Amino acid sequence: MTFFRKKPYQAKHLIFVFLFGFLFAQFGAAEETKLPFQPGEKFVFKITWGDIPIGHATLEVLPLAQIKDQPALHFVLSGKTEGVIDRVYPVHTRIEAFTDKELTRSVYFKNRISGRHNKLITYHFDWEKSLVQRTENGEKRMPVTVLPGTFDLVSVFFFSRLKPMWTNAVHVRPVTDGKKNVLGRMKVVSRENIMVAGKKYDTFLIEPETKYIGGVFRKSKNPKIQLWVTADKRQIPVKARSKVIVGSFLAELISAEGLL
Repeated sequence: MTFFRKKPYQAKHLIFVFLFGFLFAQFGAAEETKLPFQPGEKFVFKITWGDIPIGHATLEVLPLAQIKDQPALHFVLSGKTEGVIDRVYPVHTRIEAFTDKELTRSVYFKNRISGRHNKLITYHFDWEKSLVQRTENGEKRMPVTVLPGTFDLVSVFFFSRLKPMWTNAVHVRPVTDGKKNVLGRMKVVSRENIMVAGKKYDTFLIEPETKYIGGVFRKSKNPKIQLWVTADKRQIPVKARSKVIVGSFLAELISAEGLL
């Protein structure tokens, strides 16, 4: 508890440190294929810091939305701190990410954070000019040039589920946080059978590089992120682990619904 009183700016990462990490660096060019998910798909994760439960996060697919009068895929990542952490430094976050209907690029992004400090972050994409503009509580940053096919930090994960996996594969995709546009890279490390919440899964272990990730990752020595996804066409995320300066975090899937 003393740690959070001294460094409250770190606590906001507790729910999403693992999620932003593995979502940041993903995959190559899209191919025409049937999406391996549908509206109504919903994953719920239990998150622990060491042996301490600190909250839950939800990743879901919503029905099609309209962005600039065009149909858009709609993804939501939400989470909140719970228990002792919520009393010390509460953070509730809801991220909405939108892509074109073909899932080839991001078109809009919104992150609303509430707790002791409230913030609204948006990314507006202008694909005619190949620009993205980030706003924070209505204050606009300088637009950033983006590469074709760039995704935000959430929708890139859903795009990654279109791509085949095999051990030692390395995949690349341009990703933006509204401040910069980088080529994120990840490696498929191995194929493993793991137990999560009393259930056995056949998975691929993947590790994204972390050098472009800011916040607590930048402050850490040799940070590491690992993600296990099912070794089938759905590529369901079942477990994630991160190691950063403030400790090790673990996310485990505890429920899934609306699967194809």
